[in-house]
Amino acid sequence: MTSPDSPPLVSPSPCPAPPPSLPSSSVPSSPAPSSSSLPAPPSLPPTGEVMVLALGRKKQRVLIALSILPNLFLAFLLSSDPLITLSPPHRCHLPGPLPSPEVLNASLPWEKGKRPGDSGGLSQCKQYVNISQSAVVDCEDGWDYNVTEGLRNNIVTEWDLVCGQYWLVPVEEVCFILGILTGCLGLGYAADRLGRSKTLLTSLTLSVVFGVLVCVSPYPSIFIVMRFCLAAASTGVYLTLYITRLELCEPSLRLVATMLSGLMTVAGELVLLAVALGCQSWRGLLGAGAAPLTLFLSYGIPGVFPESPRWLLLSERSADMNSFSERRNSSRDVRDDESFTELDSEPAPSSRPRLSFPELFHSRNIWKNMCVLGFTSFISHGISHCYSSFRGDVRGTAPSFYWTYLLSVCAGGGAWLLLWATVDRCGRRGILLLSMTMTGLASLILLGLMEYLSETAITVFSVLGLFSSQATASLCILFTAEIMPTIIRGTGVGAVLALGCVGRLSSPLMDLRNHYGYFLHHVVYSSLALLAVLSILLLPESKRKPLPQTLADGEQYRRPPLGRRRRDNVPLLATPNPET
Repeated sequence: MTSPDSPPLVSPSPCPAPPPSLPSSSVPSSPAPSSSSLPAPPSLPPTGEVMVLALGRKKQRVLIALSILPNLFLAFLLSSDPLITLSPPHRCHLPGPLPSPEVLNASLPWEKGKRPGDSGGLSQCKQYVNISQSAVVDCEDGWDYNVTEGLRNNIVTEWDLVCGQYWLVPVEEVCFILGILTGCLGLGYAADRLGRSKTLLTSLTLSVVFGVLVCVSPYPSIFIVMRFCLAAASTGVYLTLYITRLELCEPSLRLVATMLSGLMTVAGELVLLAVALGCQSWRGLLGAGAAPLTLFLSYGIPGVFPESPRWLLLSERSADMNSFSERRNSSRDVRDDESFTELDSEPAPSSRPRLSFPELFHSRNIWKNMCVLGFTSFISHGISHCYSSFRGDVRGTAPSFYWTYLLSVCAGGGAWLLLWATVDRCGRRGILLLSMTMTGLASLILLGLMEYLSETAITVFSVLGLFSSQATASLCILFTAEIMPTIIRGTGVGAVLALGCVGRLSSPLMDLRNHYGYFLHHVVYSSLALLAVLSILLLPESKRKPLPQTLADGEQYRRPPLGRRRRDNVPLLATPNPET
């Protein structure tokens, strides 16, 4: 029983406590104290979900849209490598007007094909001396290019990166992927320590600067260095927007917002191809991606794109937390988004979340989840190249560049639509397991039955493998962002993306070796894909669960028991992986 003069009980949740019922008694009691004389209930610190809801629905949707829009132009910078490094058919330049076939046969030696059944053709890198056919030398007056696909003027045709100089093309591709890897690790860590907003503004500024420097590069060596820096900066923008977008959403919106951002990237890749067909110059193509990023520098204006509320909650802003609680308790009629504006604008005594490295070192469950998802990302990114080039590497009948490019882009868009339709119904872990299984089966069928499969069957299984591998790669990143705690979310997502870049390195390395050893390369990835299927069973389920904040929250994300059914209607403000 509670006496009438005692203070009301306080609910353990952030919501206001209900008024206690008075006991019925025949003994006359003193009149109940007025509401003004009652002590104010102690305000509990806001949780991550409360901080997100404090934005208000309208402002939340606007910020999510602002985080999605830059993906349209980031696709120009991060997906343009196949266009600017495409090597067209070429031959030695011969003096005079267009030579006839007879002159070509007399001037260029015949080279045998490198594959069984390939009759060969005229040499692309050699010519006879004075049409005497007595001696063969390298091309003396440059090359003539027969450009039928892609850009008419790319780095290969502008700087003659063919024959003896062709090795610079795979080197550029490797350096570009290493730049993405560097941006994932370095700027992902910066987003955790310095804040999402500061890292985003820094990455945007560097992307604009290096985008201009890439467009004016006079030599291949300078282009490769500037391209490395541009890849790192652009990846920082993409990664920071990705984790900020996820932290702006409650559990029911996370998949939809991520799917829309993925489809925006797919739209950017399609627009990239259209712009390439229109401008026909690699400098104009990269400039069309770097120039619009200057508009997004306005995100640095106070109030336009505020700091992530979940990161603010960890940054130990005691004055800001008190301001938020006082505003929330003083007037229930005032919109909460004004509270968030004040929260973001006031100075803070300490703006870096405290990370206990000994605790991180002993967080075995977090490390286990990160290793499994990183390994899966490595396999899915690495094996994707095997499907797109299978016909050319095995049968020697490579499809056109446009077909390969559009197939890859459309497979990525279809993968996002599949994830949107299934992941919230069947769970992240189940769909990841299914897509990885399909990836491995498609590889085994192509490798084991390639002598008996028709061209149509090879195309079907290649498309299936490409589709499932891209779905696996996309879901890995979303899964990682949902189970990594906020205090290391940028580092964790960056590490998984970096391992995916290590898998992507196999494509230019195979190109550097003229695709020798392709069969063994595909066999190794297929075997590892089956191992990844088993490791996915160790992952937890993050469907409709709140994002973990601290390392202790992240440790609670464990694999559910196999023989026990778990309800999925988890309360919004419950612990990340409650016992149900």
